[in-house]
Amino acid sequence: MPELIEPTIRLHAAFLDCHDEWGPGLHEDGFGLGEDDDVRTPAGFAAWVARILRGSHPTGTPCPEGKHATMRWIVENGRVLGGIALRHRFDHELGHIGYGVRPSARRRGIANWALGEMLAEARAALKIDRVLIPCLAGNRASARTIESRGGVLEEIWQTDQGPVRRYWIDLTAEPRR
Repeated sequence: MPELIEPTIRLHAAFLDCHDEWGPGLHEDGFGLGEDDDVRTPAGFAAWVARILRGSHPTGTPCPEGKHATMRWIVENGRVLGGIALRHRFDHELGHIGYGVRPSARRRGIANWALGEMLAEARAALKIDRVLIPCLAGNRASARTIESRGGVLEEIWQTDQGPVRRYWIDLTAEPRR
């Protein structure tokens, strides 16, 4: 059974295995990786983990209002399967929640489970009525996951990465299982 855990330096090798499976140039939502983050070296990895645990922006600058995001890794038997992020403030482009599951762990319901867990955390911690969750327009699996958790499509928005589907989930409604 997978679990959501705080990022930790003890899973450096497991994280790199997950990261390498995505390959160069592919998007890994949910990890909070910035373009300049060094996750290969132990020192760079430790610095990156410390930054995301502080909840600072991907640029490394602290948020003036405090923690910017809660990051969790999806882990099963010591293997990093993916990541999920709950942003504490509204971000028009990134939304409130972003997630990604490594290719070899997909089609097992892991994203659906992790999203349900993070929605529960959003209900408890953010004190807001709804969350925005975007996904690339061509990512039908992610769209189905979001819709299964109550996501309502607001629009398809053009970005530098291509069209993005923008979903809102009502946090005041009864959670879907």
